[in-house]
Amino acid sequence: MAAAATGILSHTTALAQGKSKIRLAFIGVGMRGRNHVALALRRDDIDVVAICDTQESSLASCRKQFQKANKKLPKEYTGGEDAYKKMLDQEKLDAVVIATPWQFHKPQAVDAMKAGLYVGCEVIAGLTVDDHWEVVKTSEQTGKPYMTLENVCYRRDVMAVLNMVRQQLFGELIHLEGGYQHDLRGVLFNNGTQPYGGGVEYGPKAFSEAQWRTQFNIDQDGDLYPTHGLGPLMHYTKINHGNRMTNMVSFSSKARGLADYVQKQSPGHPNAKIHYKNGDVTTTLINCANGETLLLSHDVHLPRPYSLGFRVQGTDGLWMDVSNTIYIEGKSAKDDVWDNADEWLKKYDHPLWAKYANDAAGAGHGGMDWFVFNGFIEAVKQNRQTPIDVYDSVSMSVITPLSTQSLAEGNKSVEIPDFTNGKWKERKDVFALDDSGF
Repeated sequence: MAAAATGILSHTTALAQGKSKIRLAFIGVGMRGRNHVALALRRDDIDVVAICDTQESSLASCRKQFQKANKKLPKEYTGGEDAYKKMLDQEKLDAVVIATPWQFHKPQAVDAMKAGLYVGCEVIAGLTVDDHWEVVKTSEQTGKPYMTLENVCYRRDVMAVLNMVRQQLFGELIHLEGGYQHDLRGVLFNNGTQPYGGGVEYGPKAFSEAQWRTQFNIDQDGDLYPTHGLGPLMHYTKINHGNRMTNMVSFSSKARGLADYVQKQSPGHPNAKIHYKNGDVTTTLINCANGETLLLSHDVHLPRPYSLGFRVQGTDGLWMDVSNTIYIEGKSAKDDVWDNADEWLKKYDHPLWAKYANDAAGAGHGGMDWFVFNGFIEAVKQNRQTPIDVYDSVSMSVITPLSTQSLAEGNKSVEIPDFTNGKWKERKDVFALDDSGF
């Protein structure tokens, strides 16, 4: 069933049109891509028919996954950055999962949708605002759903709090916070033979993400990874489903962390003398049409324990994930005293987690990888809209180029595009409100 306004599949497409098994391909089978491959190999409703990557080491590691699972080896496409196009032309597919470096996501996704395929893409959707518009327009024109595979939207505590929000435990929402606060120094530099640490190389001398991700931190100042924090906040505040983000402003600290790290690991190394443009801590404040404020933090260059820094605050109370605390006025054990969040989160465990926790057991990132992958696969099987649609995907991703613009223009407030072209006012809230495998 096509949504008349856009041509993109609705959320209520008849299940009679569904498939019991889908033909899936992977573009990019590095470490993240192979995590998705592992999930696919656990299922009987997926036939992985092809994989594409430019590096033999990634293809070789992927082959071992299939051999260990006693599954037929997929056809391989390699030889250059355009190898995926040959795969799209030659293979009969239902969907692709894209897990390549950020700069390739937009063209690969656009080409896949034009080939008539569902697209599940790792973050980020594009490098420029125009890239994001192109993803939207291609999805609309082809009628093929695009889903950012943002796993934190499915984190168990995040979804329990979503359940609490929908039951109005926090009252009317006022202010929310989240971000990506994760020491990535060992990801951005390594010794060329292991993915994490052991050296201070990046680019061609490095291995895995350090081959490409570090360069973004050298070249660009902005929130380079907003979706982990923003995705859940969008669901709490019904962004694109009765609400929208209107404008934003970013601030960035000085950049010292990466050079300091290299110097400490390898005194005098040339990489300690690089001018890293991306500030160590970037903060972005966002206004919403319904009056909420959202605060995002990007903090990946300094020593710190992992935290996404969630805060959900309303007229009746708040949750803060860093301290694992909740306070609900009139319902907490004591006035003006924090409750440990565990009992609240257990009581309000989201129905999807209660139903599918066993299926998710053993999957990456505490099981949330299973949920985001499963949501995409079930949408393909049932020929219906993905639980995170193209408008939600680009909205959480476009913060990166807008943040860069705000900083370049002296912390200027910039408008956030309405990718729905006004349809946000009538679009129904759908995320995690359906138990048909999502």
